[in-house]
Amino acid sequence: MRRVPSKQRNSTIHRDRDVRALSRLALLLFCGSVLAGGFVFAAQQHFAAVQYGYKSESLRLEREKLLEEQQRLMLKIEQAYAPARLGSQARKLGLKPLLASQVGTQKVGGASQLPAAPALLNPSASFQR
Repeated sequence: MRRVPSKQRNSTIHRDRDVRALSRLALLLFCGSVLAGGFVFAAQQHFAAVQYGYKSESLRLEREKLLEEQQRLMLKIEQAYAPARLGSQARKLGLKPLLASQVGTQKVGGASQLPAAPALLNPSASFQR
C-alpha cells in the first residue's frame, strides 16, 4: 500500500452555504419563540385570573362581615331609641312625665293664631332662592 507522504499539503475545501436551510432554521426559531411567548402569556393570564378570584373571595367575605356589623349597629340604634329605654333615661336625668294640666290649648282668636306658611300660599316660594 502506498501512502501519501505526510508533508503533502492539501488544499482547503470551501463549502457552499445552503440558504434554504438557514431560512428554515430562522423560521423554526421564530415559530418556537411565538409559541413559547403564547404559553407565557396564557400562564400570566391564568395566574391573574386566579389572583382576581382570591381577591373577589376576600372582598365577598369582608362585605358579608360588614353587612353583619351594620345589622348589629342598626339593632343597637333601635334599642337605644326604644320608647321604654328613652323613658328610663329621662327619669334618670330627672325629667317627669307630662301631666294633663300642663297641656294648653290654643284659642281660635285672631291674635293667638299662627301665621300661614308661605309655601301654602305660594307653592313655588320654597323653590325660589
